[in-house]
Amino acid sequence: MTAPRDLHPAHALPGPIAVIGSSGQLGHALARLLTGSTASATPSAPVAIFSRAQLNLADPASIDRALLGRGFKTIINAAAWTDVDGAEKDEPGANAVNAHAVAHLARVARDSRATLVTFSTDYVFDGRGSSPYATDHPIAPLNAYGRSKALGEHLLRESGCDHLLIRTSWVYAPRGKNFVRTIAAAARTRPSLRVVTDQRGRPTSADNLASATLALLAKNARGTFHVTDAGECSWFDFAREIVRLAGLSTPVEPCTSAEFPRPAPRPAYSVLDITRTEALIGPMMPWQSALASVMQRLEP
Repeated sequence: MTAPRDLHPAHALPGPIAVIGSSGQLGHALARLLTGSTASATPSAPVAIFSRAQLNLADPASIDRALLGRGFKTIINAAAWTDVDGAEKDEPGANAVNAHAVAHLARVARDSRATLVTFSTDYVFDGRGSSPYATDHPIAPLNAYGRSKALGEHLLRESGCDHLLIRTSWVYAPRGKNFVRTIAAAARTRPSLRVVTDQRGRPTSADNLASATLALLAKNARGTFHVTDAGECSWFDFAREIVRLAGLSTPVEPCTSAEFPRPAPRPAYSVLDITRTEALIGPMMPWQSALASVMQRLEP
């Protein structure tokens, strides 16, 4: 098992630091690493943590009120529209949060001479590959969510701001709405589960994503990086391991994506190449080890 990175990054990174999205899985993990708390910091503190009530990405004026004139040197945007199927019904809404808000943050960062850190997704790729996608592989999203993230990437680069763009995949945590908690809960109440086996990717613990993000910043990484846990699996493999670690005997049966239709098409293969990241900050934890750690802390 790869040991967690032992960092005290609030003292090592250019500050003051703003973290947007404290109520989400990643924002919560970042806040814990940076401050030991998810509470909002005072204006004079080195780290300010913003909930959606304090900074709503869908409202440009809210962004300005929270960030302008505060002297932030690092802005970490951990908030996003993450409802993949919901984006099919409201692509403008997804674009507003995942693209146009990122462009607004980029202007704030550029004008403040700050570094903007923001996150994208494996869903910017079309899933037709058979080997891990490098950071410079051409993007071709299949769904509205992926398109919104791809547009955000484009606008970020076009802004000219100093930035770190991190693509990740299959994020989960002990809290919040995610695949791990959904499967664990379903396995306790249903006689059996059916999970798709023809979609492959890399799970990512929010804790490891947060730690790696801060490690990349500490190494002055800029541009596009991929961050996931190590290894790859199908959703079926992932679910089966969740059930095993939960100590349950609920049968997990494989099915195809065609048997489990969703409003948004998913890429069949979305494994991200993390070679560049590991060369800079060291090996990522295997997904099985990361999952075992989270399962020990899973909230009901």
